[in-house]
Amino acid sequence: MKKNWPILVVDDEDVMCESMAAWLREDGYHVDTAPNGQKALELAKAMDYAICFVDLKMPGGMDGIETMMEIHRIRPEASIIIITAYATVDTAIQAMKEGAQEYIVKPCNPQEISMLVSRILKLKKLQSENAILRKKLTRQYRHHDIITKNPRMEEILALTQDIASLRSTVLIRGESGTGKELVARAVHFSGNRAEKPFVVMSCAALTETLLESELFGYEKGAFTGAAAQAKGKFEMANGGTIFLDEIGDISPKLQADLLRVLQERRFYRVGGTQEVEVDVRIIAATNKNLAEEVQQARFREDLYYRLNVIEIRLPPLRERREDVPLLAEHFVHHISSALGREVSGISAAALKVLIAYDWPGNVRELENVIERAIVTCRNGMLDEHDFTWLQQNAGAQQNWEVPDVSLDDLERRAIIAALERKHGNVKEASAALGIDRSTLYDKLKRYEIVH
Repeated sequence: MKKNWPILVVDDEDVMCESMAAWLREDGYHVDTAPNGQKALELAKAMDYAICFVDLKMPGGMDGIETMMEIHRIRPEASIIIITAYATVDTAIQAMKEGAQEYIVKPCNPQEISMLVSRILKLKKLQSENAILRKKLTRQYRHHDIITKNPRMEEILALTQDIASLRSTVLIRGESGTGKELVARAVHFSGNRAEKPFVVMSCAALTETLLESELFGYEKGAFTGAAAQAKGKFEMANGGTIFLDEIGDISPKLQADLLRVLQERRFYRVGGTQEVEVDVRIIAATNKNLAEEVQQARFREDLYYRLNVIEIRLPPLRERREDVPLLAEHFVHHISSALGREVSGISAAALKVLIAYDWPGNVRELENVIERAIVTCRNGMLDEHDFTWLQQNAGAQQNWEVPDVSLDDLERRAIIAALERKHGNVKEASAALGIDRSTLYDKLKRYEIVH
Protein backbone atom coordinates (compact mmCIF):
# COMPACT_ATOMS: atom_id res chain seq x y z
CA MET A 1 0.00 0.00 0.00
CA LYS A 2 2.91 2.37 0.61
CA LYS A 3 3.55 2.64 -3.13
CA ASN A 4 0.20 4.42 -3.39
CA TRP A 5 1.56 7.32 -1.30
CA PRO A 6 4.54 8.89 -3.16
CA ILE A 7 6.74 11.39 -1.31
CA LEU A 8 8.82 14.34 -2.56
CA VAL A 9 11.91 15.71 -0.78
CA VAL A 10 13.02 19.24 -1.77
CA ASP A 11 16.38 20.45 -0.43
CA ASP A 12 19.36 22.18 -2.05
CA GLU A 13 21.76 20.17 0.18
CA ASP A 14 22.47 16.96 -1.72
CA VAL A 15 23.53 15.00 1.38
CA MET A 16 20.45 16.02 3.33
CA CYS A 17 18.17 15.36 0.38
CA GLU A 18 19.52 11.89 -0.45
CA SER A 19 19.78 10.83 3.20
CA MET A 20 16.14 11.61 3.87
CA ALA A 21 15.09 9.90 0.63
CA ALA A 22 17.10 6.80 1.59
CA TRP A 23 15.47 6.62 5.04
CA LEU A 24 11.99 6.85 3.53
CA ARG A 25 12.78 4.28 0.82
CA GLU A 26 13.91 1.87 3.53
CA ASP A 27 10.38 2.21 4.95
CA GLY A 28 9.01 1.13 1.58
CA TYR A 29 7.86 4.46 0.13
CA HIS A 30 8.34 5.72 -3.42
CA VAL A 31 10.47 8.88 -3.03
CA ASP A 32 11.57 11.54 -5.54
CA THR A 33 13.99 14.36 -4.85
CA ALA A 34 14.39 17.92 -6.12
CA PRO A 35 17.32 20.35 -5.53
CA ASN A 36 15.16 23.48 -5.80
CA GLY A 37 11.63 24.81 -5.95
CA GLN A 38 11.43 24.98 -9.73
CA LYS A 39 12.30 21.30 -10.15
CA ALA A 40 9.87 20.43 -7.35
CA LEU A 41 7.02 22.10 -9.24
CA GLU A 42 7.87 20.19 -12.42
CA LEU A 43 7.72 16.91 -10.49
CA ALA A 44 4.50 17.90 -8.68
CA LYS A 45 2.79 18.53 -12.02
CA ALA A 46 3.60 14.98 -13.11
CA MET A 47 3.03 13.14 -9.80
CA ASP A 48 0.33 13.45 -7.14
CA TYR A 49 2.59 13.44 -4.04
CA ALA A 50 0.96 12.63 -0.73
CA ILE A 51 3.71 14.35 1.30
CA CYS A 52 6.30 16.96 0.32
CA PHE A 53 9.29 17.73 2.56
CA VAL A 54 10.40 21.27 1.65
CA ASP A 55 13.52 23.02 2.94
CA LEU A 56 12.67 26.49 4.18
CA LYS A 57 15.87 28.20 3.00
CA MET A 58 16.80 27.52 -0.63
CA PRO A 59 18.77 29.73 -3.01
CA GLY A 60 17.74 30.42 -6.56
CA GLY A 61 14.88 32.88 -6.21
CA MET A 62 12.20 30.47 -4.85
CA ASP A 63 12.32 29.78 -1.11
CA GLY A 64 10.43 27.10 0.82
CA ILE A 65 7.35 29.23 1.51
CA GLU A 66 6.87 30.07 -2.15
CA THR A 67 7.56 26.47 -3.18
CA MET A 68 4.99 25.25 -0.66
CA MET A 69 2.33 27.66 -1.91
CA GLU A 70 2.93 26.73 -5.56
CA ILE A 71 2.78 22.99 -4.78
CA HIS A 72 -0.49 23.55 -2.93
CA ARG A 73 -1.84 25.37 -5.96
CA ILE A 74 -1.03 22.32 -8.12
CA ARG A 75 -1.76 19.64 -5.52
CA PRO A 76 -4.18 20.99 -2.89
CA GLU A 77 -4.35 17.63 -1.05
CA ALA A 78 -0.56 17.33 -0.57
CA SER A 79 0.74 17.57 3.00
CA ILE A 80 3.71 19.94 3.22
CA ILE A 81 6.35 19.42 5.91
CA ILE A 82 8.82 22.27 6.30
CA ILE A 83 12.48 21.44 7.01
CA THR A 84 14.17 24.15 9.03
CA ALA A 85 17.30 24.95 11.04
CA TYR A 86 17.16 25.99 14.70
CA ALA A 87 17.57 29.64 13.80
CA THR A 88 14.45 29.68 11.64
CA VAL A 89 11.91 27.86 13.82
CA ASP A 90 9.81 31.00 14.15
CA THR A 91 9.72 31.27 10.38
CA ALA A 92 8.67 27.61 10.16
CA ILE A 93 5.78 28.29 12.51
CA GLN A 94 4.80 31.16 10.26
CA ALA A 95 4.95 28.72 7.31
CA MET A 96 2.45 26.48 9.11
CA LYS A 97 0.08 29.43 9.28
CA GLU A 98 0.46 29.66 5.51
CA GLY A 99 -0.53 26.01 5.02
CA ALA A 100 2.33 23.74 6.09
CA GLN A 101 1.11 20.72 8.07
CA GLU A 102 4.25 20.14 10.18
CA TYR A 103 7.85 21.20 10.48
CA ILE A 104 11.00 19.28 11.43
CA VAL A 105 14.30 20.70 12.66
CA LYS A 106 17.73 19.86 11.27
CA PRO A 107 19.56 17.62 11.89
CA CYS A 108 16.65 15.28 11.14
CA ASN A 109 16.04 12.08 13.11
CA PRO A 110 15.14 9.09 10.88
CA GLN A 111 12.83 7.59 13.50
CA GLU A 112 11.04 10.90 13.97
CA ILE A 113 10.54 11.18 10.21
CA SER A 114 9.18 7.63 9.98
CA MET A 115 6.69 8.24 12.76
CA LEU A 116 5.61 11.57 11.29
CA VAL A 117 5.05 10.10 7.82
CA SER A 118 3.18 7.11 9.24
CA ARG A 119 0.89 9.38 11.26
CA ILE A 120 0.12 11.66 8.31
CA LEU A 121 -0.57 8.74 5.96
CA LYS A 122 -2.86 7.04 8.46
CA LEU A 123 -4.83 10.27 8.59
CA LYS A 124 -4.90 10.49 4.79
CA LYS A 125 -6.10 6.89 4.53
CA LEU A 126 -8.90 7.64 7.00
CA GLN A 127 -9.85 10.79 5.09
CA SER A 128 -9.86 8.81 1.83
CA GLU A 129 -12.11 6.14 3.32
CA ASN A 130 -14.45 8.82 4.68
CA ALA A 131 -14.59 10.44 1.24
CA ILE A 132 -15.58 7.10 -0.29
CA LEU A 133 -18.30 6.65 2.34
CA ARG A 134 -19.59 10.17 1.70
CA LYS A 135 -19.66 9.43 -2.02
CA LYS A 136 -21.67 6.28 -1.36
CA LEU A 137 -24.09 8.20 0.82
CA THR A 138 -24.69 10.85 -1.85
CA ARG A 139 -25.72 8.28 -4.40
CA GLN A 140 -27.54 6.19 -1.77
CA TYR A 141 -27.26 2.88 -3.58
CA ARG A 142 -29.31 4.13 -6.50
CA HIS A 143 -28.52 1.08 -8.59
CA HIS A 144 -24.82 1.87 -8.78
CA ASP A 145 -23.99 -0.95 -6.38
CA ILE A 146 -25.97 -3.45 -8.47
CA ILE A 147 -23.70 -4.34 -11.36
CA THR A 148 -25.56 -5.87 -14.28
CA LYS A 149 -26.27 -5.84 -17.97
CA ASN A 150 -28.74 -8.71 -17.76
CA PRO A 151 -32.16 -7.78 -19.25
CA ARG A 152 -34.11 -9.39 -16.40
CA MET A 153 -32.05 -7.54 -13.78
CA GLU A 154 -32.49 -4.28 -15.68
CA GLU A 155 -36.26 -4.83 -15.57
CA ILE A 156 -35.99 -5.37 -11.81
CA LEU A 157 -34.00 -2.15 -11.38
CA ALA A 158 -36.61 -0.26 -13.39
CA LEU A 159 -39.31 -1.74 -11.13
CA THR A 160 -37.45 -0.59 -8.00
CA GLN A 161 -37.65 2.96 -9.36
CA ASP A 162 -41.37 2.65 -10.08
CA ILE A 163 -42.25 1.40 -6.59
CA ALA A 164 -39.65 3.37 -4.62
CA SER A 165 -42.02 6.01 -3.21
CA LEU A 166 -44.91 3.66 -2.51
CA ARG A 167 -45.62 2.30 0.96
CA SER A 168 -46.60 -1.09 -0.45
CA THR A 169 -44.89 -4.13 1.05
CA VAL A 170 -42.30 -5.82 -1.18
CA LEU A 171 -41.33 -9.50 -1.13
CA ILE A 172 -37.95 -10.28 -2.68
CA ARG A 173 -37.36 -13.93 -3.59
CA GLY A 174 -34.08 -15.45 -4.64
CA GLU A 175 -31.40 -17.95 -3.78
CA SER A 176 -28.83 -17.14 -1.11
CA GLY A 177 -26.20 -14.71 -2.36
CA THR A 178 -28.21 -13.18 -5.21
CA GLY A 179 -28.23 -9.68 -3.70
CA LYS A 180 -31.66 -9.38 -2.09
CA GLU A 181 -30.49 -6.76 0.40
CA LEU A 182 -28.95 -4.65 -2.37
CA VAL A 183 -32.29 -4.62 -4.20
CA ALA A 184 -34.06 -3.66 -0.97
CA ARG A 185 -31.61 -0.78 -0.53
CA ALA A 186 -32.23 0.30 -4.13
CA VAL A 187 -35.97 0.50 -3.40
CA HIS A 188 -35.50 2.46 -0.18
CA PHE A 189 -32.83 4.90 -1.33
CA SER A 190 -34.58 5.70 -4.62
CA GLY A 191 -37.77 6.88 -2.95
CA ASN A 192 -39.10 9.55 -0.65
CA ARG A 193 -37.89 7.65 2.45
CA ALA A 194 -34.24 7.85 1.38
CA GLU A 195 -33.35 10.30 4.16
CA LYS A 196 -35.02 8.11 6.78
CA PRO A 197 -33.60 4.96 8.43
CA PHE A 198 -33.03 1.71 6.56
CA VAL A 199 -32.95 -1.03 9.20
CA VAL A 200 -31.89 -4.61 8.46
CA MET A 201 -33.05 -7.59 10.52
CA SER A 202 -32.20 -11.21 9.77
CA CYS A 203 -34.97 -13.48 11.03
CA ALA A 204 -32.79 -16.61 10.95
CA ALA A 205 -30.69 -18.14 13.73
CA LEU A 206 -32.54 -16.32 16.54
CA THR A 207 -34.90 -17.89 19.06
CA GLU A 208 -38.51 -16.77 18.99
CA THR A 209 -38.23 -14.71 22.20
CA LEU A 210 -34.99 -13.04 21.16
CA LEU A 211 -36.30 -12.19 17.71
CA GLU A 212 -39.49 -10.79 19.26
CA SER A 213 -37.55 -8.44 21.54
CA GLU A 214 -35.25 -7.45 18.65
CA LEU A 215 -38.19 -6.56 16.41
CA PHE A 216 -40.53 -4.93 18.91
CA GLY A 217 -38.27 -3.88 21.78
CA TYR A 218 -39.06 -4.41 25.45
CA GLU A 219 -39.99 -2.61 28.64
CA LYS A 220 -37.88 -2.39 31.75
CA GLY A 221 -38.30 -5.56 33.83
CA ALA A 222 -39.94 -7.50 30.98
CA PHE A 223 -37.47 -10.34 31.58
CA THR A 224 -34.28 -11.06 33.50
CA GLY A 225 -31.63 -8.60 32.36
CA ALA A 226 -34.07 -6.01 30.97
CA ALA A 227 -32.66 -3.17 33.06
CA ALA A 228 -34.15 -0.42 30.92
CA GLN A 229 -36.62 0.13 28.12
CA ALA A 230 -35.21 -0.71 24.68
CA LYS A 231 -36.53 0.17 21.24
CA GLY A 232 -36.89 -2.57 18.66
CA LYS A 233 -36.06 -2.54 14.97
CA PHE A 234 -39.55 -1.35 14.01
CA GLU A 235 -39.23 1.75 16.16
CA MET A 236 -35.70 2.38 14.89
CA ALA A 237 -37.05 2.26 11.33
CA ASN A 238 -39.89 4.69 11.99
CA GLY A 239 -40.42 6.88 8.92
CA GLY A 240 -38.17 4.65 6.85
CA THR A 241 -37.88 1.02 5.83
CA ILE A 242 -37.32 -2.25 7.68
CA PHE A 243 -35.77 -5.09 5.69
CA LEU A 244 -36.75 -8.48 7.11
CA ASP A 245 -34.36 -11.03 5.65
CA GLU A 246 -35.20 -14.75 5.68
CA ILE A 247 -38.80 -14.05 6.60
CA GLY A 248 -39.73 -17.69 5.92
CA ASP A 249 -37.94 -18.76 9.10
CA ILE A 250 -40.11 -16.94 11.65
CA SER A 251 -42.30 -18.84 14.12
CA PRO A 252 -46.13 -19.03 13.97
CA LYS A 253 -46.44 -16.59 16.90
CA LEU A 254 -44.22 -13.99 15.26
CA GLN A 255 -46.09 -14.49 11.99
CA ALA A 256 -49.25 -13.44 13.84
CA ASP A 257 -47.48 -10.46 15.45
CA LEU A 258 -46.06 -9.34 12.11
CA LEU A 259 -49.47 -9.65 10.45
CA ARG A 260 -50.88 -7.24 13.03
CA VAL A 261 -48.09 -4.73 12.38
CA LEU A 262 -48.76 -4.92 8.64
CA GLN A 263 -52.51 -4.40 9.16
CA GLU A 264 -52.49 -1.75 11.88
CA ARG A 265 -48.94 -0.30 11.92
CA ARG A 266 -48.83 -0.67 15.70
CA PHE A 267 -47.58 -3.17 18.25
CA TYR A 268 -46.69 -3.71 21.91
CA ARG A 269 -43.17 -3.89 23.22
CA VAL A 270 -42.39 -7.12 25.09
CA GLY A 271 -43.80 -6.65 28.58
CA GLY A 272 -45.55 -3.44 27.53
CA THR A 273 -49.18 -2.30 27.90
CA GLN A 274 -49.07 0.78 25.69
CA GLU A 275 -49.27 0.48 21.92
CA VAL A 276 -46.47 1.89 19.78
CA GLU A 277 -47.50 3.32 16.41
CA VAL A 278 -45.01 3.44 13.54
CA ASP A 279 -44.87 4.50 9.90
CA VAL A 280 -42.63 1.83 8.40
CA ARG A 281 -42.36 0.32 4.96
CA ILE A 282 -41.67 -3.42 5.09
CA ILE A 283 -39.47 -5.17 2.57
CA ALA A 284 -39.15 -8.91 3.19
CA ALA A 285 -36.84 -11.44 1.58
CA THR A 286 -36.65 -15.21 1.47
CA ASN A 287 -34.93 -18.02 -0.38
CA LYS A 288 -37.96 -20.22 0.21
CA ASN A 289 -41.07 -20.66 -1.92
CA LEU A 290 -43.59 -19.18 0.51
CA ALA A 291 -46.55 -20.40 -1.57
CA GLU A 292 -45.35 -23.96 -0.97
CA GLU A 293 -44.76 -23.14 2.71
CA VAL A 294 -48.40 -22.03 2.91
CA GLN A 295 -49.57 -25.29 1.31
CA GLN A 296 -47.52 -27.22 3.85
CA ALA A 297 -49.11 -25.18 6.67
CA ARG A 298 -45.72 -23.78 7.74
CA PHE A 299 -46.54 -20.18 6.84
CA ARG A 300 -49.74 -18.19 7.36
CA GLU A 301 -51.69 -17.64 4.17
CA ASP A 302 -52.99 -14.22 5.27
CA LEU A 303 -49.46 -13.04 6.10
CA TYR A 304 -48.16 -14.35 2.77
CA TYR A 305 -50.69 -12.26 0.84
CA ARG A 306 -49.93 -9.22 3.01
CA LEU A 307 -46.21 -9.56 2.27
CA ASN A 308 -46.60 -10.45 -1.40
CA VAL A 309 -48.11 -7.17 -2.58
CA ILE A 310 -45.17 -6.54 -4.92
CA GLU A 311 -42.98 -9.56 -5.66
CA ILE A 312 -39.46 -9.36 -7.06
CA ARG A 313 -37.79 -12.59 -8.12
CA LEU A 314 -34.03 -12.35 -8.48
CA PRO A 315 -32.43 -14.68 -11.03
CA PRO A 316 -29.48 -16.79 -9.85
CA LEU A 317 -26.06 -15.93 -11.24
CA ARG A 318 -26.07 -19.01 -13.52
CA GLU A 319 -29.00 -17.38 -15.36
CA ARG A 320 -27.16 -14.10 -15.83
CA ARG A 321 -23.70 -15.29 -16.88
CA GLU A 322 -23.11 -12.11 -18.86
CA ASP A 323 -22.74 -10.37 -15.50
CA VAL A 324 -19.91 -12.63 -14.30
CA PRO A 325 -17.09 -10.66 -16.05
CA LEU A 326 -18.48 -7.33 -14.79
CA LEU A 327 -18.79 -8.58 -11.23
CA ALA A 328 -15.40 -10.33 -11.31
CA GLU A 329 -13.60 -7.18 -12.47
CA HIS A 330 -15.41 -5.14 -9.79
CA PHE A 331 -14.44 -7.57 -7.04
CA VAL A 332 -10.82 -7.75 -8.23
CA HIS A 333 -10.32 -4.00 -7.95
CA HIS A 334 -12.34 -3.62 -4.74
CA ILE A 335 -10.82 -6.57 -2.86
CA SER A 336 -7.22 -6.08 -4.04
CA SER A 337 -7.39 -2.47 -2.85
CA ALA A 338 -8.87 -3.49 0.51
CA LEU A 339 -6.24 -6.20 1.03
CA GLY A 340 -3.34 -4.08 -0.24
CA ARG A 341 -2.54 -6.60 -2.98
CA GLU A 342 -1.08 -5.52 -6.33
CA VAL A 343 -3.57 -7.31 -8.62
CA SER A 344 -4.50 -5.30 -11.69
CA GLY A 345 -7.15 -7.49 -13.31
CA ILE A 346 -8.28 -10.88 -14.51
CA SER A 347 -7.34 -12.65 -17.75
CA ALA A 348 -9.73 -13.76 -20.50
CA ALA A 349 -8.87 -17.42 -19.80
CA ALA A 350 -9.77 -16.97 -16.12
CA LEU A 351 -13.06 -15.27 -17.03
CA LYS A 352 -13.90 -18.22 -19.26
CA VAL A 353 -13.52 -20.52 -16.24
CA LEU A 354 -15.72 -18.29 -14.09
CA ILE A 355 -18.44 -17.99 -16.75
CA ALA A 356 -18.57 -21.78 -17.15
CA TYR A 357 -19.06 -22.39 -13.41
CA ASP A 358 -22.65 -22.72 -12.12
CA TRP A 359 -22.24 -20.62 -8.93
CA PRO A 360 -24.55 -22.39 -6.47
CA GLY A 361 -23.65 -19.66 -3.95
CA ASN A 362 -24.32 -16.93 -6.52
CA VAL A 363 -22.72 -13.46 -6.29
CA ARG A 364 -21.57 -13.99 -2.70
CA GLU A 365 -19.71 -17.13 -3.75
CA LEU A 366 -18.11 -15.29 -6.68
CA GLU A 367 -16.87 -12.59 -4.31
CA ASN A 368 -15.38 -15.20 -1.97
CA VAL A 369 -13.73 -17.02 -4.87
CA ILE A 370 -12.15 -13.81 -6.16
CA GLU A 371 -10.87 -12.98 -2.67
CA ARG A 372 -9.28 -16.42 -2.31
CA ALA A 373 -7.64 -16.08 -5.73
CA ILE A 374 -6.25 -12.64 -4.85
CA VAL A 375 -4.82 -13.90 -1.56
CA THR A 376 -3.01 -16.80 -3.28
CA CYS A 377 -2.09 -14.94 -6.50
CA ARG A 378 1.64 -14.73 -7.22
CA ASN A 379 1.40 -12.47 -10.28
CA GLY A 380 -0.10 -9.08 -10.95
CA MET A 381 -3.03 -10.58 -12.87
CA LEU A 382 -5.46 -13.36 -11.97
CA ASP A 383 -5.12 -16.15 -14.50
CA GLU A 384 -6.72 -19.52 -15.20
CA HIS A 385 -4.33 -21.37 -12.87
CA ASP A 386 -5.56 -19.24 -9.94
CA PHE A 387 -8.93 -21.01 -10.29
CA THR A 388 -7.75 -24.58 -10.83
CA TRP A 389 -9.42 -25.70 -7.61
CA LEU A 390 -12.71 -24.19 -8.80
CA GLN A 391 -12.51 -26.15 -12.06
CA GLN A 392 -11.91 -29.32 -10.07
CA ASN A 393 -14.93 -28.61 -7.88
CA ALA A 394 -17.07 -27.91 -10.94
CA GLY A 395 -15.92 -31.14 -12.55
CA ALA A 396 -16.69 -33.05 -9.40
CA GLN A 397 -20.20 -31.63 -9.35
CA GLN A 398 -20.85 -32.37 -13.01
CA ASN A 399 -19.37 -35.88 -13.05
CA TRP A 400 -20.44 -37.11 -9.62
CA GLU A 401 -21.46 -40.73 -10.09
CA VAL A 402 -22.69 -42.83 -7.20
CA PRO A 403 -21.74 -46.52 -7.13
CA ASP A 404 -23.97 -49.21 -5.70
CA VAL A 405 -24.38 -47.85 -2.16
CA SER A 406 -27.07 -47.68 0.50
CA LEU A 407 -29.49 -44.77 0.72
CA ASP A 408 -27.91 -43.73 4.02
CA ASP A 409 -24.47 -43.54 2.40
CA LEU A 410 -25.91 -41.63 -0.53
CA GLU A 411 -27.57 -39.14 1.84
CA ARG A 412 -24.36 -38.76 3.81
CA ARG A 413 -22.44 -37.94 0.63
CA ALA A 414 -25.08 -35.44 -0.46
CA ILE A 415 -24.86 -33.64 2.91
CA ILE A 416 -21.05 -33.50 2.80
CA ALA A 417 -21.13 -32.19 -0.79
CA ALA A 418 -23.68 -29.50 0.14
CA LEU A 419 -21.60 -28.37 3.13
CA GLU A 420 -18.49 -28.17 0.96
CA ARG A 421 -20.31 -26.11 -1.67
CA LYS A 422 -21.64 -23.78 1.01
CA HIS A 423 -18.29 -23.51 2.81
CA GLY A 424 -19.67 -25.12 5.98
CA ASN A 425 -22.70 -22.82 6.24
CA VAL A 426 -25.41 -25.08 7.69
CA LYS A 427 -28.27 -22.70 6.90
CA GLU A 428 -27.34 -22.43 3.22
CA ALA A 429 -26.58 -26.15 2.98
CA SER A 430 -30.01 -27.03 4.41
CA ALA A 431 -31.67 -24.71 1.88
CA ALA A 432 -29.73 -26.35 -0.97
CA LEU A 433 -30.78 -29.80 0.27
CA GLY A 434 -34.38 -28.71 0.69
CA ILE A 435 -34.60 -29.58 4.40
CA ASP A 436 -34.90 -27.62 7.64
CA ARG A 437 -31.79 -26.69 9.56
CA SER A 438 -32.96 -28.70 12.57
CA THR A 439 -33.31 -31.75 10.30
CA LEU A 440 -29.85 -31.20 8.91
CA TYR A 441 -28.39 -30.90 12.41
CA ASP A 442 -30.02 -34.22 13.30
CA LYS A 443 -28.50 -35.85 10.25
CA LEU A 444 -25.04 -34.37 10.97
CA LYS A 445 -25.24 -35.96 14.40
CA ARG A 446 -26.58 -39.23 13.01
CA TYR A 447 -23.88 -39.59 10.35
CA GLU A 448 -21.17 -38.17 12.65
CA ILE A 449 -20.28 -35.47 10.13
CA VAL A 450 -17.90 -32.83 11.50
CA HIS A 451 -18.47 -29.42 9.91
